[in-house]
Amino acid sequence: MKKITCFVPDSTAENIEGTLKALKACAEIGEVVVLKDNLQKTRTLKTIAAQIATPYTLLYTQSLQLQLGAYAIERMLKVIGDTDAGMLYADSYKIKDGKQEAHPVIDYQEGSLRDDFDFGSLLLYRSDAFKAAVAEMSADYQAAGLYDLRLKVSKKARLFHLQELLYTELETDNRRSGEKLFDYVDPKNRQSQIEMEQACTQYLKDIRAWLKPEFSPVEFSKDTFPVEASVVIPVRNRERTIEEAVRSVLMQEADFPFNLIVVDNHSTDRTTAILKEIAATDKRLILVVPQRNDLGIGGCWNEAVMHPQCGKFAVQLDSDDLYIDKNVLKTVVSAFYEQNCAMVVGTYKMVNVKLEEIPPGIIDHKEWTPENGRNNALRINGLGAPRAFYTPVLRDIKVPNTSYGEDYAVGLAISRNYQIGRIYTPLYLCRRWEDNSDASLDINKLNTHNFYKDKIRTIELLARKNL
Repeated sequence: MKKITCFVPDSTAENIEGTLKALKACAEIGEVVVLKDNLQKTRTLKTIAAQIATPYTLLYTQSLQLQLGAYAIERMLKVIGDTDAGMLYADSYKIKDGKQEAHPVIDYQEGSLRDDFDFGSLLLYRSDAFKAAVAEMSADYQAAGLYDLRLKVSKKARLFHLQELLYTELETDNRRSGEKLFDYVDPKNRQSQIEMEQACTQYLKDIRAWLKPEFSPVEFSKDTFPVEASVVIPVRNRERTIEEAVRSVLMQEADFPFNLIVVDNHSTDRTTAILKEIAATDKRLILVVPQRNDLGIGGCWNEAVMHPQCGKFAVQLDSDDLYIDKNVLKTVVSAFYEQNCAMVVGTYKMVNVKLEEIPPGIIDHKEWTPENGRNNALRINGLGAPRAFYTPVLRDIKVPNTSYGEDYAVGLAISRNYQIGRIYTPLYLCRRWEDNSDASLDINKLNTHNFYKDKIRTIELLARKNL
């Protein structure tokens, strides 16, 4: 008896022919069904569930030419049986610019809730787990069906990563990593993001990790500070942009005292000299060079926040960005008092190195709402910028000493108890250029970053369940 029913999306005749041939050649696959509708739709998954008569179900999620490795399906079938996983996925090869490259993926964690988690495109399900998950589906999604399926399967069964290169397909998205970062906040994807939020929210409620919109009040008068606000800039080797960033802070107009704490993480170019020159003429600039040599961006933030000259509010600015006008600091500080929040997230404009606007333009993170933002934050990959913090809360939490995901970890931890304030007018210019730390990551570095962020989500998810 054949053990697997396979479902593939319709495509061009050439791609379908090659893919069908590859799949039908496998002795374990019985029927191969070509789907006429989108796999992301709930109704498509319900149609699939109604047709399954085999112990296992295989989905190929791409409309690309598929090449299976030797006995790849047999290997997947053996491992899913040995592990009793609800779904199994594996590493693959990608043909990119005519070259075959390994495309490893990462292990699924309890906190791997982002909807863009990379499983590859060949997904093997235990059919009973597939059908049980589909039976739970009450929403009729047009874009979040497959995401909803994954979450529901994961409630009762393991999603298992087989760390073996088992198939090959074409890579059609040849953008660099930095060019893909903002897909989830692109306005054209807004409707699908709403559906993803609905699916994730229901999942969090099901596992008792959803938080009601009830927040601890913030008492702003319990401590004294040398100034009302401090802008914090961690920097290393940014001689090309640091002066613009600093000048955009020092030009701020406010009816309260403020300063700028720049933590120079042992720059080896002209960054330090530029900062010393400015500091000599403006005492509001406090230049900190850490004694330690093992600090990431998060560690530099801790140096600034724990500094005795740090103000009541610590406001973020990256060393290659700049504030959009002279009213930013006043706007941010006002938001703390008006919204009684421990953290404020702003809005920014994407620009190139010449400060010319580039797509997707204004990033306002409207997915962060007072009602559900701290729950939806477990799904999305970033919390927006610029970020600002009530200093006593940040001093208590501490920023993880990493150079990726440290801001996300802090935002999640704060949102567990406190309201996150929002400002929807653009506050700063976010410069995207070749020197961005995430501009062009190879697959292994990207996987390391994603695994760490999923670990952060796992920590936060467990903390919320323990509440």
